[in-house]
Amino acid sequence: MTVARQLATFLTETKTADLPERALDYAAMVIASTLASAACGTGIESARIVRAMAQERGGREDSAVWFDAGVKLPVASAIQANAVLSDAAASDDSDLRNIVHAGTPLTAAALAFAEREGSGGEAVLTAIVLGYEAAGRISEAITPTFKDRGFHGCLGAAFASAVASARMLELSAEQMAQTIALTAVSIGGLATAADTSVSREWHAGLAAMHGANAALAAQRGFVGEARILEAKRGFFEAFGGVDGMTAGGIATKNMGKTWDILTDMAIKLVPGGHPFHAIGEAAGNAARQGDVKAEQIDSIIIHRPGMTALSGPKHPADLIDMAHSPTYFAAAGAADHGFSWMHASPEKIADPTIHGLIDRVQLVIEPVENEAQYRQGATVTVRTHDGRLFSSTVFEPSGSAALGLSWNDLNTKYRELMPASGLPASEIEMSLSLIHDFRALTNVSRLTGLLRVATG
Repeated sequence: MTVARQLATFLTETKTADLPERALDYAAMVIASTLASAACGTGIESARIVRAMAQERGGREDSAVWFDAGVKLPVASAIQANAVLSDAAASDDSDLRNIVHAGTPLTAAALAFAEREGSGGEAVLTAIVLGYEAAGRISEAITPTFKDRGFHGCLGAAFASAVASARMLELSAEQMAQTIALTAVSIGGLATAADTSVSREWHAGLAAMHGANAALAAQRGFVGEARILEAKRGFFEAFGGVDGMTAGGIATKNMGKTWDILTDMAIKLVPGGHPFHAIGEAAGNAARQGDVKAEQIDSIIIHRPGMTALSGPKHPADLIDMAHSPTYFAAAGAADHGFSWMHASPEKIADPTIHGLIDRVQLVIEPVENEAQYRQGATVTVRTHDGRLFSSTVFEPSGSAALGLSWNDLNTKYRELMPASGLPASEIEMSLSLIHDFRALTNVSRLTGLLRVATG
């Protein structure tokens, strides 16, 4: 049996009742997080361009573009536009093993197909949990080598959309296997471009759309190379540089024993790249611990296992730079005793106090105890001019599923970011209430209908 078929059998035969209640609850949190991130994306030019292109193409009125009062679009076009909308603001979610943003394509695909098919909330939550599982497993099989070879995490995110789409379409195991196989030959993406430009959200849109199109093609009987994941020069070997059969074993081991959405997912509770969240959090903790003012800081010292250089833009000038700048996270966290949504604003990105501290950020490379505990974590030490030292270690950033997710945190994120969508406050609250009780929702159009009503 091929790797794609092994995965497909598990992904189609697993029922909602087989899933942990907490996994379904976290899936609802992914929806809230993704929509909140998408609200921030409404003002970003890349999202506007992709939406305008999709609207210009037109077609069947299947699914809504979020926060837009215009006509509905064909399902794959709506999925692409909504995925770009969410990813553009760098405020969505990540799998901490490989920084694959699965929640964006999952929510975009599952909600769009649910709207088209008239599906209820339980089907969507199940599709999100299983899509997260597929993306995590396939990505793990090529981690970390796919990054070393220059590829972007959208390679894995595409399978999230593919599996969620196939579940919403109620495809058979053979059709699911073909969906996975077709997705494997559809997606690509280069990390260098995503780290320095709006190519990041372009990747997200294509990943979401290609996964959906693979499911639609498989539904019609399109047949590709079933062994493409594990084949010689196939997906695992070409993108990961790993032996295909060995990688296939990693992707299929212990299916159903653990769930990626519970162990490796993290929802962003602050903006920017997840690899730097712990740096900002630890810097804020350290400065707050000593009640250290910015003018008192002599140096900010970062220590993370495996981190050998302070990559990314040292002095960020915009949102893209900020998302990939560990020096900004460290300096901003220390200056303001914490890192929050305000640090994605143009005013904070240009803050002279933060930029003054950026030149005092250093990286220390030395062995540490408990190295295995660091999952995108970091230790940050703030040194004052008079020689005092204050340190904080954050093994995993806040918002990590393994630490436990709270609806209080998601409510705060939703209410803080959603006003950027143009939705009235009453509809923001109504939509949040529907997400809280999403499993009981008999028709997802009740939610997507609310998201179409914008004031501007």
